[in-house]
Amino acid sequence: VKSMQDWEQKNIPVELCTIGKKAENFLSRFGANLLASVKDIGDAPTVENLIGAVKIMLDAYVYKKVDKVFIVYNEFINTMTQQPVIEQLLPLPKGDSATTSRFSWDYIYEPGPEELLDVLLQRYIESLVYQAVIDNLACEQAARMVAMKSASDNAGDIIDELLLKYNKARQAAITQEIAEIVSGAAAV
Repeated sequence: VKSMQDWEQKNIPVELCTIGKKAENFLSRFGANLLASVKDIGDAPTVENLIGAVKIMLDAYVYKKVDKVFIVYNEFINTMTQQPVIEQLLPLPKGDSATTSRFSWDYIYEPGPEELLDVLLQRYIESLVYQAVIDNLACEQAARMVAMKSASDNAGDIIDELLLKYNKARQAAITQEIAEIVSGAAAV
């Protein structure tokens, strides 16, 4: 949200595509301009669920309605660690010169290289968005697992504490009854 506000203070409009109800509800409270929204993807999303939203953002980039496309998600590192990430999807970041080849070959492509690259780029972006959605789901499940473990541990501690209090009260009642019986027998 802070990044969006920074862009808007520079008079650069921000348009969003959300995946999930919580993202849409959260961002709509801030008056964000939503181009597309995908809801109810479930616990096992497929790429087909996301293609429509990805296509809207790709079309907005191709038709120069947006200059850059970013994706924001939680990266799953391990069960206890998730890291928020803002990653630029378009234009693609330039690769470092160490990875470029020293050799060049000329290939004949069928269909042409531009058509092929357009399709490959679209599939690549779809796979990045799908990976981000899967990472978010993994983070959500990890957070739920940690919360349930914490709740179970706390419930176990409360049970132990209450059991100790119960046993002390029971022991006090038994001692009281024995004292009454002994005092009654002594009086007779």
